[in-house]
Amino acid sequence: MSKKEQHSFSSVLSINPYKDTYINAVSSFLNETASPVFSKEQYVISYLNTKGFINSHIAVSKNIPDEDLYDAIYNKAYDELGLDQALTYQIQYIETFNNLDDENRNFHVFIIDPIIIDDVFKSATERIKYIDYIIPSPLLLKSLYSKELIEDSGVHCFIYFQENDTFITIYNEKDFIYTKSLNYSFIQMHERFCDLFGERIEYDDFINFLSTQNLRTTDSIYKEHLIKLYKEIFSNINDILTYVKRALEIEKIEHIYIDSQVPTVTKLDEMSEVELNIKSSSFDFDYGFESSEKHIDQLHALMQVYTTLPEDQRYECNFTTYHRPPKFIQRASGRLVLLAVASLIFAFMYPVSYWTLTYAQDMQYHILNTEYKEVHNLKTTREATIKNKEADKNKVKTLLTNEENEYTEKKNTLIKIHDVKVNYPMKASLLHKLTKDLNRYKVRVDSIIYHDSATDDPTKHMKLNLISSRDKKITDLIKYLTKTYENKFHFSISEISYNTESKLYFSELKVNLL
Repeated sequence: MSKKEQHSFSSVLSINPYKDTYINAVSSFLNETASPVFSKEQYVISYLNTKGFINSHIAVSKNIPDEDLYDAIYNKAYDELGLDQALTYQIQYIETFNNLDDENRNFHVFIIDPIIIDDVFKSATERIKYIDYIIPSPLLLKSLYSKELIEDSGVHCFIYFQENDTFITIYNEKDFIYTKSLNYSFIQMHERFCDLFGERIEYDDFINFLSTQNLRTTDSIYKEHLIKLYKEIFSNINDILTYVKRALEIEKIEHIYIDSQVPTVTKLDEMSEVELNIKSSSFDFDYGFESSEKHIDQLHALMQVYTTLPEDQRYECNFTTYHRPPKFIQRASGRLVLLAVASLIFAFMYPVSYWTLTYAQDMQYHILNTEYKEVHNLKTTREATIKNKEADKNKVKTLLTNEENEYTEKKNTLIKIHDVKVNYPMKASLLHKLTKDLNRYKVRVDSIIYHDSATDDPTKHMKLNLISSRDKKITDLIKYLTKTYENKFHFSISEISYNTESKLYFSELKVNLL
């Protein structure tokens, strides 16, 4: 919530529309409520599951002005993603910065059918009418970095199991880069477990087993099949991470944060670290809230944290269509009522104000007339003074113009002298010749130092710091240069060094102009 919103609302209500759960926050205390009610002083936030929207990357030209940016992204999304032209999708986006692309601006776009929003939030809006903010769930993780709950940078992977969806999200250097919905929500896990077990068990029994039994110690008949299910899940996650690292050119994923909507005795982070061989942790973050509940859905906690962030430290991606009505004075009906009241007041006040203003104007006329005479005399005196100052100013201006002309002539003379001395054409010619030869032998130059002393030492020489992947390229280059420019330049080299870290050869080539 921005600073402006913090002053406008006294509490925050976060909604999980898929389980119809509500968490109310007053100050720093979280309390689950079964009967939420509408309040003008209450800020309402909710989220969309990853499988409910389309996520993609779109690039548009930097030449497009900001006022046309949404239309450009909207049209390109329909063209590149093959969206149904008969449907009017709701599209939101966040900008990403790619230093390698100088011509385009890059965006992550989030696309959803408004009908899906209406279906998901039908129950919630029947209770509280308005929802101020609806955000894609992966973007809530930005608050962990903004609130410095995760201080280190690098590539981090977040995995969160929910009843209706399970998402995997990746942040690089504290910025969102990728998200995907896994086909292993708790409902889907239950169906897959029944297939592996070969027998239908109740969903509540399955969830109860996850919540109360530790796979390390339990002797349950479910253990073997649940281990198979977890291995299948982590195998799928590993395939996704392999694809992401290749597609986005990521060298390494430093950390995995993994947790679930349902509390589990089995440590998912320990299992993740074993199966994926990547350091893993649970969502054990110090959000700064107190709660009477033993377990709070992590997305509820993230939504509560998200509302406390300034606008410049969070992603602005709001899908809500349930806006609050404008204030009374901003509505057409409100303005009409105020106009009618103002007209009545004006009608009663007019006679009294007319006589009062007439008397006041007479008094004001006499005062202003007296003041005018004084000001007129002062004006006449100052006009004479100004004319004298203008004459002095013109004299000084003439002298200044003469000095400026003289300065300009001297400046131009110095520029010509500088151009003749510094921009010596021999340097450009020499560099042009050497550049072709360097490219021919695939030798790079780190720096060039040119020395031209016309007093003590008339010799003109140049030092080139060479870099090559092989020392033979450097020696072949020296042989070629010495043979080709035998009577024009003298080439010398003292040593060729090798850097083990960069695996490159370095040398200093001295070129003397004969």
